[in-house]
Formats: sequence, structure tokens, C-alpha cells
Amino acid sequence: MRRGLIARSLVELPDAVFDARLDRVRAAMRDAKLDALVVYTNNTRPAGVSWLVGFVPYWSEALLVVPREGAPYLVAALTFRVKTWIERVSRIGEVLHNPRVGLKAAQQIASVQKSATVGVVDFDGLPTGIADDIHEGGPTLVLNEAGPLFAGLRAKADPAEIALAGKAAAIAHQALAQASGGTLNAMIARAERQARLDGAEEIYVAAAPDLARDLRFMRIEGEAAWGKSFALRVTVAYKGTWVRLVRTFCDAGIAAKAAARLAQAVAPLPSDRGFAGFTSWLVEGCRTTQPLEPLMGSRFGAANPPQSGAFVSVQGVLAVDGTTVLVGAPVLLGAPSEAASLVIDPSYH
Repeated sequence: MRRGLIARSLVELPDAVFDARLDRVRAAMRDAKLDALVVYTNNTRPAGVSWLVGFVPYWSEALLVVPREGAPYLVAALTFRVKTWIERVSRIGEVLHNPRVGLKAAQQIASVQKSATVGVVDFDGLPTGIADDIHEGGPTLVLNEAGPLFAGLRAKADPAEIALAGKAAAIAHQALAQASGGTLNAMIARAERQARLDGAEEIYVAAAPDLARDLRFMRIEGEAAWGKSFALRVTVAYKGTWVRLVRTFCDAGIAAKAAARLAQAVAPLPSDRGFAGFTSWLVEGCRTTQPLEPLMGSRFGAANPPQSGAFVSVQGVLAVDGTTVLVGAPVLLGAPSEAASLVIDPSYH
């Protein structure tokens, strides 16, 4: 369950932003001869629906239906008592409530056009029960995978998304700047508190308590001792936009060199040639419904390399003056002839 504030800002996300996104989606639907598009959302896969209409669930699940003509509507498993809240925080034509969201969505689509062609974003990742209910509610609907279509539309960040990424990055940076205290848990608590005060929709803090022993980030349960150098990673969501930022607590000069190395490494993206000197690295971004999906990295190559204009988060491990450093920050890829750049400096002076 999400714990931060979810509220719509007409300044940061005006109606015109959603209108432009829906116009692009409907143009792609016409080209693909789709009568409707269906997008799934829950608290771990909120990115597709939040991008289209601004809705982010605290818990439970829902399906957004985008007809080729007419306003999008949400079929939510949440009870009727949250209807006014959903309408207040999103731009949706209608909210329908049913515990079997797949059944209701399919029935609604079929009531307009019995044998409609429906694109389902990330169909293979849809929960089995919901997929079965869609088949039951609309047995003559023609269902197609619409993940690649949607990923193409989301590939390049629009100005609103870039601005929100900058805000989320600033929240993450300030949170890690406030990470102090006599224990690792105290540091994590201070970071989380600061992010909440700054308006984060969500923040997750992971730690690598002793880089001399283990480079893996983990969620800290109970008290944990830290080593000579350790790292914290914050994952922050703000108005549906997610970023990761990593800080290694070590000599400030070493941290600054690591940040400079990261800036040099990301510049050639989507080419991976900049990471030649890194022990490991990972690029994450949003393609469909997951806010931070692995796109490419040292462990699996270029599975889904980002396109020019994409917004991603990058993490890496490298050695600086004999010290192992974990570093990471959000990155904006430029046009084909332009270098990618860090959205925020991950070092702390």
C-alpha cells in the first residue's frame, strides 16, 4: 500500500498534457485498427494508467479503458466510497466499480461493439484471473497485445514528464542529503521523512551496509552495522514519475570522481560504450506499466535499449582510487546527435 500524498496538480499536469497524450494514443489505435485500449494498474504497476489519466492507486487494482471515441473510463476494484477521490485526482470520464474488473471492463466494451478489437497493454503480464474474466465478459472480443504500441508512445519523455522527473530527483537528492544519525535506521528514517515533507508520492530506501563485504542493496530489517563505506539508494515517485538516486558514503573527493565518471558513461546512451570501466551497470525506465523496468545492463545486454529523448535511471558500480563506489542518478537522453545527461548531480559536497 502506498503511504505518500496523492494529489493532482493542474499546474504540473494540466488537462492539455493528458489531452495530447490521449490524442497520440488514439492516432496509434486508429493505425492499428483498435476499437479500445485496456491498461492494467495496481500499486506496483501504476505507470501506464498514471501517464494517461493521472490515477495512481493506493492499493487494489483497476483497468483503464480508452475507447477510440469518447472519454476513457476506469473499472476499479475499489469500493464506491472512493469514487469522488478518484475523480478528484485524475482525468477520467467515468469510474465503474466491480470486484471483477476484467469482467466489467469486457462487458462494457462489448455493450458498445460486441466483436470489438481490443489492445491490452502487457497482456502477458496481466493477472490470470483478470485475463480469464475479460474472456468471460466479452467472449467475442478480439484481444491483441498492445505493449509494443504503448511502449513506442512512451519512449520519448514529454516536457511535463521531464519537469516531474526533475522535481522527483530534487526530492531524492534532498532526502539523501538529510540522511544522518547514529544508526543506519536513523539515517533511513530521516531520508524518508524529508521526502514525505517534500511531497513524495512514495519513497523506498534500500541500503548496502558494508561495501567491503556485499554490494547488494537490501531493505534493512532491525539494526544493521555499517562498514567504512556504505551506500543508500532512494526510489522516489512524484506525480506518477519515478526516479532512483544512489549515494555512497565515503570520501567526498572519491564520490565526486564517481559522479563525474557516471556523467561520462551515460553521455553515449543508448550505446553502452561509456560503461567499459564499470564493474556492473543497469539502465531502468518505463515502457508500459512498470515504473522502473530493466532496459539494458551488464548482466543482460541491450534487452530494450531506450530511445532518444527517453527518461531513465542509471546505476553502476566502479572502483575509484581503490575504493568501490555505488553511484546512480536519473538521466535524460538527448536527440540522436546529442549526449545524454544526468538530471541531477549524485555527489554530495
